Amino acid sequence: MTSKEAPSREELVSRAAELVPVLEKNALWHERHRRLSVETVAALEESGLLKLRVPTRYGGYESDMRTVVDVIAELGRGDGSTAWVMAVWAISSWMAGLFPDEVQDEIFATPDVRVSGILSPTAVAVPAEGGVLLNGKWSFNSGALQSSWNTNAAVLMTPDGPQPIMVAVPLADLEIIDDWHTTGLRGSGSVTTVAADLFVPELRVLPMVPVLQGRHRSRANAGSPIYRAPFMPTACATVSAPALGLAKAAKQAFFERLPGRKISYTSYDSQAEAPLTHLQVADAITRIDEAEFHAHRAATLLDTKGPSGETWTLEERARIRLDLGAVCRRTKEAVDILNTASGGSSIYTTVPIQRIERDVQTLNLHAILHPNTNLELYGRIACGLEPNTLYL
Repeated sequence: MTSKEAPSREELVSRAAELVPVLEKNALWHERHRRLSVETVAALEESGLLKLRVPTRYGGYESDMRTVVDVIAELGRGDGSTAWVMAVWAISSWMAGLFPDEVQDEIFATPDVRVSGILSPTAVAVPAEGGVLLNGKWSFNSGALQSSWNTNAAVLMTPDGPQPIMVAVPLADLEIIDDWHTTGLRGSGSVTTVAADLFVPELRVLPMVPVLQGRHRSRANAGSPIYRAPFMPTACATVSAPALGLAKAAKQAFFERLPGRKISYTSYDSQAEAPLTHLQVADAITRIDEAEFHAHRAATLLDTKGPSGETWTLEERARIRLDLGAVCRRTKEAVDILNTASGGSSIYTTVPIQRIERDVQTLNLHAILHPNTNLELYGRIACGLEPNTLYL
């Protein structure tokens, strides 16, 4: 397929903004049915946003990280579950571009193919003639119900000991267990998938350690700036965006309900005139601004070091994790403030702020996004200690 110039950041963010009313309308449906609606997925396809991290030779955009963050955050203003699934699809599409070119030809043969993936190596592979035999399961497989491929982590048992790997497998080869009954990000459809004696050809097996260090097996993508970036900083910068979008959604939801509201059992006939409200909204907006700073700092570092090909320092890798933790912490604080200020009527399921609160709480509990884990990691390195994880 002949590539053409990708749309600008402004154009892509504008397309995302046009989808916000659709996502707002469908958000309650997503909650009730625990997956994205057909209308939402079709709207994402028609907008071209599924091409954000697809190689240009397949008609994709290979958008820079700042564009990815801003687009997904804009979608998060409409619905947190949609933004989260889009982040997973963006990361996993990018991940597919690290596999050998023959594998990419297979995956991207379908226009607007949706690829989901799991980083946690909760399956085991053993060598088999021409590939590996895979057994195990992956929980929290966001977007899997509406994806065609999975890029999942596993552990390969070798004579030299266990080795972490990534595998590319069609969703049709996996059993789906519909166990996504949660309090937050309910619309993400993050079900469990299971591999049972699944043969995976050698071409679709990718050693994990080189990937974490920024090396891959694609010849065609070797010169692309976005594929010169290491995996974990790329993934962490991407998943900061849904949290930022949710905080902006909370701000929007609060101000939409503010006119005409009073503070019950007080003399304030207008909540907007109460000094308490002024302090709350200023505090929340400051925290949202701080979150945006960290999301953009992480994206800028990726966009700067990718084209230059500079080596990443350990501190820089850990700082991306720090930025991710800071985004999650500050957005949760902002949403908490605005939710607390929203009154008793905000507990109805038709009022967005309560869903936004649950969604941002869910993000903050994710093992990679958890603020405490990320800040501790950076602090260890700042104090001269070795990191306590390979995921940098």
